[in-house]
Amino acid sequence: MATLAVIQSGGKQYLVREGQELKVEKLILEEGATIDFDVLLVSNEDGSNIQVGTPTVGGAKVTAKVLEQGRAKKVPIIKYKPKSRYRRNVGHRQPFTTLKIEKIAA
Repeated sequence: MATLAVIQSGGKQYLVREGQELKVEKLILEEGATIDFDVLLVSNEDGSNIQVGTPTVGGAKVTAKVLEQGRAKKVPIIKYKPKSRYRRNVGHRQPFTTLKIEKIAA
C-alpha cells in the first residue's frame, strides 16, 4: 500500500508520494544530492491510517534527490501609465529545483 506525506519547502506545503517528481522553490543544493524533509502528515493511500504532526510527525522523514536546478519560463511584466510617456517592459524567470521523492519513512 502506498504512503502519502505532506512536506513543507519554500513556505509551501506539498502532498507527495514515492517516485513522484515535483518542482519546489530553489534550494541551494547540487544536482544528485539528497535532502530530508520533516513530515507534517502521513497517511495511507486510502486514508485509513492518518498521523498528523504537532507540528511534525516524530520519526517520520521524506528523502528526496535533486534532479535539476532550473529557471521557469519568462513571465512578462509590463508597466504603463497613460499620458506620461511611461512604458516599462521587463521579464522575470523564477528559479526552481526539481526533486524526486525516493522514500517516505513513517
